[in-house]
Amino acid sequence: MNMSKSLMLLALAGNCAQALAGGIQLYEVGQEGAGLANAGSAALASDPSVLMTNPAGISALKGTQVSLNGQAVFGDLGFQRDSGNDFPGNEGGNPLPILPGSSLFISHQLDDRASIGFGLYGNFGLSVNYDDDWAGRYFTQKSTLLGISMQPTFAYRISDDLSVGIGPRLVVGYYNTEMALDNNAFLPVSPFKQDGQLQYKDTTTGVGLNLGLRYQLDAHTTVGLAYTSKVKLDFEDSPQAKGIQNPLLRQALSGLDADNLELDMNIPQTLTVSVAHQLNEQWTLLGSANWQDWSDFGDIGVSVDSAAGTVSRTVSRQYQDTWHLSFGAQNQLSPKLRWNMGVAYDSSAVKDKDRTVDNPMNETWRLATGLHYRFAEDMDVNVNYTLVWLGDMDVQQRKRSGETLSGQYPNSALHIIGGGVTWRF
Repeated sequence: MNMSKSLMLLALAGNCAQALAGGIQLYEVGQEGAGLANAGSAALASDPSVLMTNPAGISALKGTQVSLNGQAVFGDLGFQRDSGNDFPGNEGGNPLPILPGSSLFISHQLDDRASIGFGLYGNFGLSVNYDDDWAGRYFTQKSTLLGISMQPTFAYRISDDLSVGIGPRLVVGYYNTEMALDNNAFLPVSPFKQDGQLQYKDTTTGVGLNLGLRYQLDAHTTVGLAYTSKVKLDFEDSPQAKGIQNPLLRQALSGLDADNLELDMNIPQTLTVSVAHQLNEQWTLLGSANWQDWSDFGDIGVSVDSAAGTVSRTVSRQYQDTWHLSFGAQNQLSPKLRWNMGVAYDSSAVKDKDRTVDNPMNETWRLATGLHYRFAEDMDVNVNYTLVWLGDMDVQQRKRSGETLSGQYPNSALHIIGGGVTWRF
């Protein structure tokens, strides 16, 4: 592999590494707790979905219970260029498609002490899809990162007040990214009007562990402590290029069909402590504090391998750990109807200078509400809504050539609508 080809491949590998999806950790999967902005998530145990937030919680559930939930994530994330932008093209439209999701949770009481359960859910990842000819097309056009978890769970009541739980977790990860390639790269003039395109996609699996402890302080107060380990996802694919008119660029890409580009990323480990306190028959107050290890997610190994040689590089996203704080309340309006509400704050996983257009993250405020209704003795239904407010997000993302994509995402927000049904047997 000659030096010029190695440098070209290295540049392409670095750009691929920057095309991560809009991956964030979601607290909402349509369950009743989605209406509480994660407040009390490791302490409450009202349905089998608690095994996702605290495996010990299913020890408080009687008999056999099944929850089926669904949600839709959509939002407003329009990019606006500013005077510092060097790239031609439009502003990309709203890159957030409607992202549907569903989850299934089951719990079964083996005896007075032991319970088992199973969860199938997706609480990690988002997707962005910009116009093909937008100003940031050389950074990303489309990017998706999704993680679907399967979690068998075992919980045991050590005493009437103390329960522990464990849930090994298998995550199926899907990654897809597309970006434009400049057909006029490496040329002194610009004879080509059309861009080429590079696509990279793969599906892989990773494993982790959820651990939990739940303690009943007194008749009215419960505390919970939950830990989820990191899950490593190793994606590997041969990047596919099309529409390449530049002969120099085509020569640089000619060996990629036989090459492997590896992207290693971690779903971050988390630690959550929660409390639930019943004031009276009508009101219950809730709170949670949470830490997420996003700094570990940000180290991404990139390598391009071929029979002729190896080019490798480590690209750091400069992610930082995040902190979460939430408060909520439940109001039992009637014997059958419960009103949930919550507010939460999450710090940002990136500083303003490190924000990228494929993952425009920021500090967030959550406002959530929902209703839970006892439809019958053996069936509950719930609906919920969450506003995730990201505010104004500045972006200045540079190529190695020095060209800068510069602008802002003003008044950015996500909306999450969900609901579910729980049956008891």
